[in-house]
Amino acid sequence: MARVELVMPKMGESIMEATILKWRKKPGDSVELDEAVLDIATDKVDSEVPSPVAGTLVEILFQENDVVSINKAIAVIETGASNTQQTAPPSEFQPGATVAVSTAAVPSAQPASGSGRFYSPLVRTIAKEEKIAQVELDAIAGSGQEGRVTKKDILAYVSSRVVSGEPVPKPAAVVDRAPVATPPATSVSGAVEIVEMDRMRRLISDHMVMSKQTSAHVTSFVEVDVTNMVNWRNRVKDQFKKQHGENITFTPLFVEAVARAIRDYPMINSSVDGTRILVKKEVNIGMAAALPSGNLIVPVIKNADFLNLTGLAKVVNDLANRARKNQLKPEEVQGGTFTLTNVGTFGNVMGTPIINQPQVAIMAMGAIRKKPAVLETEYGDVIAIRQMMFLSLSYDHRIVDGMLGGSFLRRVADYLEAFDANRAV
Repeated sequence: MARVELVMPKMGESIMEATILKWRKKPGDSVELDEAVLDIATDKVDSEVPSPVAGTLVEILFQENDVVSINKAIAVIETGASNTQQTAPPSEFQPGATVAVSTAAVPSAQPASGSGRFYSPLVRTIAKEEKIAQVELDAIAGSGQEGRVTKKDILAYVSSRVVSGEPVPKPAAVVDRAPVATPPATSVSGAVEIVEMDRMRRLISDHMVMSKQTSAHVTSFVEVDVTNMVNWRNRVKDQFKKQHGENITFTPLFVEAVARAIRDYPMINSSVDGTRILVKKEVNIGMAAALPSGNLIVPVIKNADFLNLTGLAKVVNDLANRARKNQLKPEEVQGGTFTLTNVGTFGNVMGTPIINQPQVAIMAMGAIRKKPAVLETEYGDVIAIRQMMFLSLSYDHRIVDGMLGGSFLRRVADYLEAFDANRAV
């Protein structure tokens, strides 16, 4: 009998660990080749891990809700083959495939501090290199499983320790050893329903709080006349569907205008690394998509500035459909450089979205509504019914000032207002 180790697959660039959500098989169960053995999740996406061989699951090395590093053995499958070790080099995760490695040792527990809190070797190495004392490390808020400090958490803390050459105040636990403030006790009666946050909602919560703590948020607004765009879409949508096999929504039209404006104002397409500004050459636009659970996910349209309108429509529809079915690949929710969110979907006229870190700007699109507006004609000003909407841009005032943020938003509006109503399909 050969014993094959099932390992935690790598779920994409920068993903170093994943959480075991559910074991689909238990010890003693038979498994087929490529049959799903368990479900795992990262802070980006959920995935199934299939078996690399046919055989019997004989041992489970980690339990549900455990956080496991990539390339670590998580289970052992016994096959009917001869007693040889089946191995393969670690590789990037692809849906429907996994990797078997010959590592026989079971991963040991993460080292703990005197307070009983666990830290990965990587986090401890960074803390040592940055001369972060243990009590200081214990005070860092963790976004990992059960509040563990992840690589992202400690690097964010390191980057915020120095502002303009002056040390920022350390956490309260380091300064005066005062106990951490706890929220006041809440009296819960029978008229209150207690709903525990699901995993994705907890991740969204942590990410939004971290963004507000990281960036100096400012929001600008502009009102846009999109009558030509609306009339064009209403006129050609049936023809577009027949000709290209895709529905034409407003989203690809907005993506197209934003991509053009980013070309005009490339500093909007950047991120902050300490005192350095990283201007991205690729225009990868994320679009916030609502899930049936009520949560949000942000699939990314890669190189949006190189796609024509038909290509944008195909990509937008595909990502939106697979997002609702939880079928996105890890790399499809990574690498975004700018984000769009459509609050108009919910009937809202405008919104003040929170920046999707590490980006420096996010644009919200409000509902399109018919309104009276003043038009300038060769015969004088007239009042007409027009299709109007608000756009809002939240931006990081650390590197994006009002002139850049406002000019970029106005440029997007100019492209939308100049939309060619006679444009060919």
